[in-house]
Amino acid sequence: MDPNFSIGDIHGQYSDLLRLFEYGGFPPSANYLFLGDYVDRGKQSLETICLLLAYKIKYPENFFLLRGNHESASINRIYGFYDECKRRFNVKVWKTFTDCFNCLPVAALIDDKILCMHGGLSPDLTNLDQIRNLPRPTDVPDSGLLCDLLWSDPDKDIKGWGMNDRGVSYTFGPDKVAEFLMKNDMDLVCRAHQVVEDGYEFFAERQLVTIFSAPNYCGEFDNAGAMMSVDETLMCSFQILKPTDKRASFQAVFTGAFQIPSLELTAVLEHWLRPECTIAFFQKFSGGESPNDWQTRALEFWLLIFSGFLGAQASGEVCDLTELPAAVCRNVPK
Repeated sequence: MDPNFSIGDIHGQYSDLLRLFEYGGFPPSANYLFLGDYVDRGKQSLETICLLLAYKIKYPENFFLLRGNHESASINRIYGFYDECKRRFNVKVWKTFTDCFNCLPVAALIDDKILCMHGGLSPDLTNLDQIRNLPRPTDVPDSGLLCDLLWSDPDKDIKGWGMNDRGVSYTFGPDKVAEFLMKNDMDLVCRAHQVVEDGYEFFAERQLVTIFSAPNYCGEFDNAGAMMSVDETLMCSFQILKPTDKRASFQAVFTGAFQIPSLELTAVLEHWLRPECTIAFFQKFSGGESPNDWQTRALEFWLLIFSGFLGAQASGEVCDLTELPAAVCRNVPK
């Protein structure tokens, strides 16, 4: 059985994402579930989200991406991703990512026993069918079930539900975790969303765990990063990434990535986003399979084009704009 890893917030810390893959194994040698917050705060949100989406397309049965509260236009418009897209490309690129984020799933269930989401529980959540029935694509509302799954936080000092200092959603006490797990015959809630010193932190007598995977967050915290592995018996263990200086090799490799003229890139995207082109592109990339509706709508195959440019520039290879599918297939990490 391949290793199964759950990973928390990344926030554009691309070199740390690569460290996580080095530790756990690059796909498809391990299965990955990411809990959201891929963009904002860090300096390389574009590299981070493009690599993750490329892996999702290439290994759809081994690689899973949930939505975090920062995968929302109202939030990443403020905290860095919009500015990065505008500075390196244009606003149209950011809007296309917004369409993608609006289609991401918000929760995952591991072997019917471990419920995973970015934020936490909701007073509106009584059964999992409510999550399954959430409409997509959708923006994140200011309140309600979807909002809470992405925004709520545990609080050891309260019982029941409380006001959240973030100004959004709620906090919940240990009693609400125990009540939810008992009612739904589950063992654990796995979430992200908060910086924790050791990269992971238990709550409610080990019935909930918070995972945060961006060490030395924003360069301002001295936190470790962590990822949780789950074996076939649902035994959970944790791998820790201690804070470290950014590796010079990563800086050298990825300096200057994505330096492609915006007008030229826009023309290329408009060509390859035509339905007949994207379907043919997907079939060539995946070995003849047809894309399903979610892949076609949410992932927008131009994200693979970005990853192809990344790989080509990192290797010093010249990427011919007239042969984008070949460049992408050649450069998406194996």
